[in-house]
Amino acid sequence: MSADGAGGEEQATVEHPFIYEINTWVWLDELSRREGTAIDLASVPASEWDAIAALGFDIVWLMGVWERSPAGIAIALANEGLVESFRRALPDVRAEDVVGSPYCIRGYAVDAHLGGSSGLAAARAALAERNVGLILDFVPNHVAPDHPWTREHPEYFVRGSDDDLARDPASFVRVGDGVLANGRDPYFPAWPDVVQLNAFSPELRAAVIETLGAIAAQCDGVRCDMAMLMMNDTFERTWSERAGPRPETDYWPTVIPAVKSARPEFVFMAEAYWELEWALQEQGFDYCYDKRLYDRLVHDGAEAVHGHLNADLGYQRRLVRFVENHDEPRAAATFSREQARAAAVATLSQTGARLVHEGQLEGRKVQLPVFLARRPDEQPDLDVHAFYDRLLSALGDGVFRDGEWQLGERRGWDGNETWRNLVVWGWRGGESRKLVVVNLGDAPASGDVSLPWDDFRGRTWLLDDAASGEAYERSGDDLRDGLYVGLGPWSWHLFDVTPLDSVED
Repeated sequence: MSADGAGGEEQATVEHPFIYEINTWVWLDELSRREGTAIDLASVPASEWDAIAALGFDIVWLMGVWERSPAGIAIALANEGLVESFRRALPDVRAEDVVGSPYCIRGYAVDAHLGGSSGLAAARAALAERNVGLILDFVPNHVAPDHPWTREHPEYFVRGSDDDLARDPASFVRVGDGVLANGRDPYFPAWPDVVQLNAFSPELRAAVIETLGAIAAQCDGVRCDMAMLMMNDTFERTWSERAGPRPETDYWPTVIPAVKSARPEFVFMAEAYWELEWALQEQGFDYCYDKRLYDRLVHDGAEAVHGHLNADLGYQRRLVRFVENHDEPRAAATFSREQARAAAVATLSQTGARLVHEGQLEGRKVQLPVFLARRPDEQPDLDVHAFYDRLLSALGDGVFRDGEWQLGERRGWDGNETWRNLVVWGWRGGESRKLVVVNLGDAPASGDVSLPWDDFRGRTWLLDDAASGEAYERSGDDLRDGLYVGLGPWSWHLFDVTPLDSVED
C-alpha cells in the first residue's frame, strides 16, 4: 500500500500493512463532544492523526464518508427490528442519532456533515504527512433508492414489474415510474433500504469505472463491500434471467484493470465470504477478508488455525486478518479476556494485511449498528489498552511489514498431546528475526517448536519476549530443530531473536 504525499508523490509501498478502521461519523461526534466544538475531517486535531501514526498503522480506512440517503433513514426508522437493534446498542437512542447506513449511498460525494470533499482532502493530506494511506468504501452491489442513477439510468439496475411488486413487496420497490429490485445476496431476504445494481449491464460497468476513477483521485484504495456478489457465477445464481445475458468477462476483471491503468498503486480490498477469496484475488483484488481464520479462532482451535496457515503463501499474503470489524461482534464481547489476547496476537502477527477496528484497543464491547451517529459511553479497559500498547510496539519492527513470514512446526512426545494447542510462525528480514508462539487452548500446553531456517545453526541467540519482558539464551540448533516451549492457557511469546555470538564451539 502506498500513500500520496502532499505534493502527490508516492510514498513507499508496504507489503504487509496494518489498517485502522474508523467509523467516521461516530469518531467525529466524539471528538466534537470532547473538544466542545464541531469537528469535521478538515479540523481533526493534529494530535489525533499523530496518535494513529504512532501506533504504527500504515493505512486508515475512514468507513462511511459518502453521502447517506434520507430515503434510507426513513426506511430504517420504520423497521421495528432495526429500531430495536438501535435501542439494544444505545438505550437512549434518539431519532436524530439515526443518520443512515453508510452502505445505503445516495452519492459518492463526501457527506457535508463530515466536511465535504475539502475536509476529506485535508484529512488525506494530514495522513500522507505521516506516511499513512487512506482507504474509503465502495459498494458495488447496490445504491440508495434516491441515488440519481435510479431515475437517470434505470438500465443500470435489476428491474421488476407491477406484478412483482404486488406479489413480493419486500423484494421490489417503486422508484419514479418504474419498479426496481431491492438489493440482496442469494442466501437472505432482500435489504429494504437499497436497490440492486445489475452486474451484467455494460452501461453500469462503464459508470462504475468512471465512479471509481473519481474515488481514486481522493484516496489510495477502496474496501469493496460484499465483493463476491458481483462475480458472474454469484450474480447469475442470485438473479437468473432477470439479469439478462451473462457477459463473457467477469465484473471485477473488467473494472479493476481499467481503474489501475491510471492508478497502478490503487488498492482494492474485498469483503469476501463463501470461500471465494482465492477467486477474487485471481480477479484482481490486492487483499481479501480472511473470515475463515476469524471463524477458526472463534470456534475451532489451534489445529484448524495451523492447517489454515499452511495454505499457499502467495494466497496468504493477500488476506486481511482481523478479530473484529464493524460487521463482527466486538472481540472483547466474543472472547474471554485471555483468549482475546491470544487471538489478537494470532491475527496481527500474520502475513498479509492486518485490520484493527477503532475501539478494539480500548476493549469496547458494544457492536454499534452502522446507522447510528453516536455510541454509548464505555470506560476504557486499561488492561486491554496496555496489552495492545505492548503488542503494537513489538509489531512496529519493519520486518512485520516487509519481511518474510514462515509457518513453523510443533510436536510433542509420548503422553503429551497438549502441543496440538500451539501454533508457531516466524518473520525474518535483514538481521531481524522474530518467533511467535501462541497457545490457543484453555489449558497449559508444551511442546517443541521450530522454524526451518538453517542460518540459526552454529550460533547462540537471545530471545527477548515482548509478552513477559524476559529474555533467554538458546542454541540455534534448538531453534532450527526443536525448542522446548511451555505456555499457560491462552498465553503467547513474541520473541525478538538476535545473535549473541557468531560461531558456537
